[in-house]
Amino acid sequence: MKVLVVGGGGREHALAWKIGQSPRVETVYVAPGNAGTAIDAVNVPIGATDIPALIDFAKSESIDLTVVGPEAPLVAGIVDQMNDAGLRVFGPSAAAAELEGSKVFCKNLLHSADIPTADYRTFRDAGDATRYIKDRYSEPGDSVSVVVKADGLAAGKGVIVCSTRDEALEAIDRIAGRREFGEAGKELIIEERLTGQEASVLAITDGETIVTLPAAQDHKPAHDGDTGPNTGGMGAYCPTPIVDEALMAKVESDVLVPIVHAMKRARRPFKGVLYAGLMLTPAGPKVLEFNVRFGDPECQPLLMRLQSDLVDVIEAAVDGRLGEIEDLKWDPRPSICVVMASEGYPGDYEKGRPISGLEQAAELEDVKVFHAGTDVADGQVVNTGGRVLGVTAVGDSISKAKLQAYTAVKHIRWQGAWCRKDISDKALRHSDA
Repeated sequence: MKVLVVGGGGREHALAWKIGQSPRVETVYVAPGNAGTAIDAVNVPIGATDIPALIDFAKSESIDLTVVGPEAPLVAGIVDQMNDAGLRVFGPSAAAAELEGSKVFCKNLLHSADIPTADYRTFRDAGDATRYIKDRYSEPGDSVSVVVKADGLAAGKGVIVCSTRDEALEAIDRIAGRREFGEAGKELIIEERLTGQEASVLAITDGETIVTLPAAQDHKPAHDGDTGPNTGGMGAYCPTPIVDEALMAKVESDVLVPIVHAMKRARRPFKGVLYAGLMLTPAGPKVLEFNVRFGDPECQPLLMRLQSDLVDVIEAAVDGRLGEIEDLKWDPRPSICVVMASEGYPGDYEKGRPISGLEQAAELEDVKVFHAGTDVADGQVVNTGGRVLGVTAVGDSISKAKLQAYTAVKHIRWQGAWCRKDISDKALRHSDA
């Protein structure tokens, strides 16, 4: 069979790589892809949100299955339009994808379904939001504990954690005043800042059956010790020891099952990947956000460990027979993904800088370098994005997986390359406790 993967990031490279391992798959195409997918699959020069061109390609090449990686085409309705064209595609409808496309919609749905989440207020006007903060915190130097969020898609950067009154006012101005994130800032949320450890629980669903994947832990802040601005994710590992069997059962019963039922009641039945971003608080897990696709970078360590045929699982979800498949098989060893980024990310950065050492890193045992913001120019792999590579390894323990991943990182160089040095340290501290 022929499979089309839509997207060009590290998640899509991991999906193409894993899908290509299926004995049922003849060819994997990636649109638009990157320098890594050009090796593991066939790149197609079509943008991820150019839905008409993607449909034309899928028809002309007799694509049997399309797997959509990023959120933007899902929110834009690629699944609806491909279904209307008679094509098989994995992912939620545009109506269901609003669970990620609008944080206001998501929070209101969580509230109505009694799914645990932070207390919040929504605002359409920057002035109203500003007055709300000033009324609650009268002095400029007052400490606060709030998170300000843009309503729409902002590539993981529209969430601003605030510790002072001035930071909260600045966040409101950035999102709803200056509109740094464009239309994503037409509404905003101010919510209480939760404390605890974050975890990512992903599940595949056909709208009836839920297949939960092992919990992972992302690292969104740019710098070590969870400091600095939020990013799309600087690394992840899987499984995470902070989510044991009892806690996973609670997440399934209190979060995943209720959200699937709530979406059905809202006449937005959900089919695809549900990604629950959770804060593990002393009062139990609370939902920070829902995403409607595989996490990036969580997808990379997850798929490094998956031993079952991913195509079988995806097709079962598309066909509404997820309840019939066998339990997924996993490599028992943990996996860690370290994101290497361009100098300046998550702000502005220079592109086109040649990358060396990729071959040496790839030769290491149990290592896979997933490409994200890369391309080939004049025969050399160069950086084209903020997050450039996801250096991923498995090991007999988390510490060994970390050592192998960072050993691979040391081989890879380009001007201004950087990464966090503490990916998975939370798990190591938990194990020592």
